[in-house]
Amino acid sequence: MSAPIHIVLAFDDNFWAPAYTVMRSVCLSTHRRKDLVFHLLHMPISDEHRYDIEGIVREFGASLRWYPLEKSELFDFFVAELPASSRWPKIVYARLLMADILPTDIERIIYLDCDMLVRAPIEKLYELDLGGHPLGAVQDSLQPFIMGRRDMRQNVGIFDTADSYFNSGMLLVDLPKWRELNVKAEVAVIAGKGWIERLYYDQDVLNLVFRNRWQALPWRWNTIDAHLAHEALNAHILHYTRETKPWGLFAGMLRSSAYSRWYRHVMTNDLFYRFMRHRWKRYWLKKLRLAR
Repeated sequence: MSAPIHIVLAFDDNFWAPAYTVMRSVCLSTHRRKDLVFHLLHMPISDEHRYDIEGIVREFGASLRWYPLEKSELFDFFVAELPASSRWPKIVYARLLMADILPTDIERIIYLDCDMLVRAPIEKLYELDLGGHPLGAVQDSLQPFIMGRRDMRQNVGIFDTADSYFNSGMLLVDLPKWRELNVKAEVAVIAGKGWIERLYYDQDVLNLVFRNRWQALPWRWNTIDAHLAHEALNAHILHYTRETKPWGLFAGMLRSSAYSRWYRHVMTNDLFYRFMRHRWKRYWLKKLRLAR
């Protein structure tokens, strides 16, 4: 029997369908489906949506492990002072606690954001050399702007725009080496410097903690801002970082996202349209609340 391949996702009930999709894309792109173990760090999930996600087990024989965070004192305490928004809820910080939440016998994991589509055997990523570092990632294509912010100088004193900076949507992690750093303590130091409100959520935090301690991986494993032109470049993992997502109402017609039609069929037509209705319902409920 082959060794398991451990993959971590973090999401809430408003992202159940994209979470299912990235997992299904992993399964569709490898022959080692029964070796896949998905570790799901999540906020409350409805029974219906949990059943949808468990379709990964029924269809492919992969394993799911659930980690509910809504009653986790560790998670609540850790995220209490960290910035969040409607687009970036506090669940995004769950990846910072992977080493504390996951079983200690797991030595290597891949973390994937839920706005991704995998097109290559995930074991090829899992087996990449990290050069002795605790973390492997892909350099962010918007690196200087994200680091410097307005006029490339807003965050002087925190980042140097000439340094390397990675996108946190895909992380290949050596968990024993990660644990040696004590990420929670490192975040406390960052908070103590008064930087938290100036940071770009978890990604800036990770880049500060792992500055000069990460391995650059090939861009194909996290193809950022995935749009139509990327269909010609044989990307291994597409990362839909744009405002326009492949599950949008007109994604198939506008084709602004790479492989948008492919994405819909990976999500499955049934789930795609149910997710669309879910999002429209949330949108109009929010409008009505604001109008009162």
